Amino acid sequence: MSNTMRYKGYIGSVEFSERDGVFYGKVLGIHSLISYEGRDAAELVADFHGAVDEYLSMCEEDGVAPETAYKGSFNVRITPQLHEKLAVYAQNNGISLNKLVEAALQAYKPLEAI
Repeated sequence: MSNTMRYKGYIGSVEFSERDGVFYGKVLGIHSLISYEGRDAAELVADFHGAVDEYLSMCEEDGVAPETAYKGSFNVRITPQLHEKLAVYAQNNGISLNKLVEAALQAYKPLEAI
């Protein structure tokens, strides 16, 4: 089971409010707030699609590029000692620090479940 859904390159969260008896969510990975809700799964999916379509339409009308999520760049904070070890290893092996981190993340087994 997944707590996300996808549409036109956007990923939306899926939450449930027991108190209100409604499913709800928002588009992940962008600064703009795009939210949606529904009383059941079909209504939630329809509202998610409608919210994304409306966002894209508004961007087109305003002449602005829609935000895209997960551009492939993010900051990671680690200890200076680990940073040094990784940088030295990368240098000694003729690869960039970015390529070393990318390879380590690709090899991370829990990612296979996603």
